[in-house]
Amino acid sequence: MSVTSEVMDAGPSLTPGTARDYGDQALLLEFDSTADVLAWTATLTAAKLLGVLDIVPASRTILIKLADPRYQAPTRQRLSKLRLQPGSAPVRPTGQPDVTIDVVYDGADLDDVAALTGLTPAQVIAAHTGTPWQVGFMGFAPGFAYLVGGDGRLHVPRRAEPRTSVPAGAVALAGEFSGIYPRQSPGGWQLIGRTDAVLFDVHRDEPALLTPGTWVQFRAIG
Repeated sequence: MSVTSEVMDAGPSLTPGTARDYGDQALLLEFDSTADVLAWTATLTAAKLLGVLDIVPASRTILIKLADPRYQAPTRQRLSKLRLQPGSAPVRPTGQPDVTIDVVYDGADLDDVAALTGLTPAQVIAAHTGTPWQVGFMGFAPGFAYLVGGDGRLHVPRRAEPRTSVPAGAVALAGEFSGIYPRQSPGGWQLIGRTDAVLFDVHRDEPALLTPGTWVQFRAIG
């Protein structure tokens, strides 16, 4: 039995209207949550659909890039028969996470985050380090990972006024996400700490330290 047929016999299928044409050489799938995006990214990757060049997850969408316009209609038809693969939903690791990030929690917005959440700064730190986060998708800058699945109490809005310069290594929160700025850049996320971890290095075999699906554990130091 092929990988595709095994997946087709599994869980729920894509709902009607999920897939939209994106030009004539791609399809855009829309979902209600990042958790759905992660689960379907795993299923689509396992399916190995003919003519698919790349699968690009984002917060609520997956972009399927195709090798040629002739693959668009057949791929849409195959997607209508595809079913969610069992075990594709994110499951927190019970052992060692893929990456541990050491953080000094002295960010400029730590007290503001505490006020927004009703927690003390120490409780914010405990919440941020208490459970592993998972890389949902990449964006904004090379090496910038949008981390999901952390403590729900840490959902905070972006800053009303973005900073013109955020230092490399700044650890931050915005909405449901946590992230680490890989280089100095403007930014509007709430800064809670800093790390010396190198998020992106073109001289490494894998330039990005964090990639979609990676489980990350933050650890307070200092």
